[in-house]
Amino acid sequence: MVYIKIISLCIILAGVETLHGITRTIFIAPKIGNKQAKQYSVISGTVLAFVVCYIFVPELDIDVDHQLILLGLTLSGFMAIFDIILAKFVVKQKWQKVMSDFNPAEGNFLLFGLVALVMIPYVVMKLKGLI
Repeated sequence: MVYIKIISLCIILAGVETLHGITRTIFIAPKIGNKQAKQYSVISGTVLAFVVCYIFVPELDIDVDHQLILLGLTLSGFMAIFDIILAKFVVKQKWQKVMSDFNPAEGNFLLFGLVALVMIPYVVMKLKGLI
């Protein structure tokens, strides 16, 4: 049963982050540019991921530190794969552009958001006093 809840969390998180990306593209990028909008959106995207996890992670009844980190790794890996699939096969970007989104040396901070996502389930449970 917990695996179904984890898959559901991945799907919810992907949906929220997709809506976040659409909102960024429509409303923010035209005003400040796509690159800067993507840089700022790592912060807002991380906050959104935190909120989603704050709501749903306690329902998973995971209270062991390493299992929460493993959950974070699962969420982060899922989101990385989801971003790659979305960029390559839906948006039709070239592989070089898809992979550059993960490269901080090119001014792209998505990798930092994925690293933060690894720790979010643990932080949520710690803040709620459940571990």
